[in-house]
Amino acid sequence: GHLVAASEVQSWFDLDEVVFVPTGAPWQKADKVVSAAEDRYLMTVIATASNPRFSVSRVDVDRAGPTYTIDTLETLRADHSCDLFLVVGSDVAVSLDGWHRVADLRDAVTLAVVDREDVAPSIPPAGWRAERVHMPRLDVSSTDLRRRIAAGESVEFLVPPPASRILRARGLYTGE
Repeated sequence: GHLVAASEVQSWFDLDEVVFVPTGAPWQKADKVVSAAEDRYLMTVIATASNPRFSVSRVDVDRAGPTYTIDTLETLRADHSCDLFLVVGSDVAVSLDGWHRVADLRDAVTLAVVDREDVAPSIPPAGWRAERVHMPRLDVSSTDLRRRIAAGESVEFLVPPPASRILRARGLYTGE
């Protein structure tokens, strides 16, 4: 789903590049067990390799401490002299005002709010520059994928085959 969303956003805005940034230590999941940043980075590199407009940054994987989006954007802005878009699902857009350094974040980006057919569209909080992008219906979510893997169910064709091989080889999300 993230790959389709990124492709739709790239096309909608005619972007030269879409940079995927796997989180290092996600602050919103500090109380949960998450897969290793290096594993998420490797799966992202492999999953995006076939699209020449997709790239993957290690900025958050290499940064110590909690990962905050505004820190990521400030680092990316130093490396890229262009307008920055932050791609978020419509379900996430409504909670952005609770994010770290929200005023700076609001000033730094234009939101690309991806609407999914299975989630009611929502409106970002006031003050955000936002554009809506429709995404074709995909009946898959990261939560469902993790549940399927933990239950020993197949994720074949739901994730790119190379990423599926990494999930199996490293025993990720199996609950073991």
